[in-house]
Amino acid sequence: MIETRLTQSFGLSVPIVLAPMARVAGGALAAAVSRAGGLGLIGGGYCDAPWIEAEMARADGAAVGVGLITWALARDVAVLEQVLAQAPRAVLLSFGDAAPFAGAIRAAGAQLICQVQDMAGARQALAAGADVLVAQGAEAGGHGARRATLTLVPEVVDLVARERPEVLVLAAGGIADGRGLAAALMLGADGVVCGTRLWAAAEALVPEGQRRAALAAEGDATYRSSLVDVVRGLDWPAPFTLRGMRNAFSERWEGRLQALAADTEAKAEWGAAALSGDAAIAAPVVGEAIGLIRQTAPAAEILAQMSDEAERLLAGAARWIK
Repeated sequence: MIETRLTQSFGLSVPIVLAPMARVAGGALAAAVSRAGGLGLIGGGYCDAPWIEAEMARADGAAVGVGLITWALARDVAVLEQVLAQAPRAVLLSFGDAAPFAGAIRAAGAQLICQVQDMAGARQALAAGADVLVAQGAEAGGHGARRATLTLVPEVVDLVARERPEVLVLAAGGIADGRGLAAALMLGADGVVCGTRLWAAAEALVPEGQRRAALAAEGDATYRSSLVDVVRGLDWPAPFTLRGMRNAFSERWEGRLQALAADTEAKAEWGAAALSGDAAIAAPVVGEAIGLIRQTAPAAEILAQMSDEAERLLAGAARWIK
């Protein structure tokens, strides 16, 4: 078994946290990850309180947490009270200042996890009193910024070691197998946050058409853009863009986002495709690690495979020393 400060602090058997992918990481997936020895986080995203409550119920008593988009929470602060009333193990906040919410989270007995995309965000999260920082590289699926995982993680690790050494650091972005987990630990991380690999888990709330399209793709098929935000009418703050897959719809509209914003027919077409899983119009939101994944599997099997592979790699690392 791999033992880190993350496994010790949270009582886990594998140093893997489920990325709270909005409306993908539901209660069943979060519970499966937690029961397999990791930490499951429900993807509360844009703070839809009824959806979060329903998915917490589907977790069926498993020790799970909730992830929220910080700037969306700032517009509907009552959602946090509703979330905390359900006794989450942790609350992950990303894409904004966590300080206004940190006191309530701590008072409720939940751990505050802050996902950051650069050093300014890391310092802001430390000042807010975060218990855990997630250093998210641009390889990740969904929203993010510009820094790469390989350099951002150790820089955040060094900052934390200097300023608040009790804080845990997790790596996110491009980690989908035991090689990525082992590499993250070598960078100084206490564990990883895994999105795309668990996006393909059997318990994830992903339409079958999107799942098939993604599992046939390489990492080159993904790119960063604001297209999905424009088509959904979401005003995401700079510098955050979304990584997802290219498709026929993106080829038609990329570079013409202003026109897309005004085209109600195209937006309705995309919305219907997102519900049906038509990947040619509503592309899967996955990261570069999709090129490492060729099949779906139960979350418990994915965690076991990642942990076992990382353990073998770490145990055999001495072969490089002469």
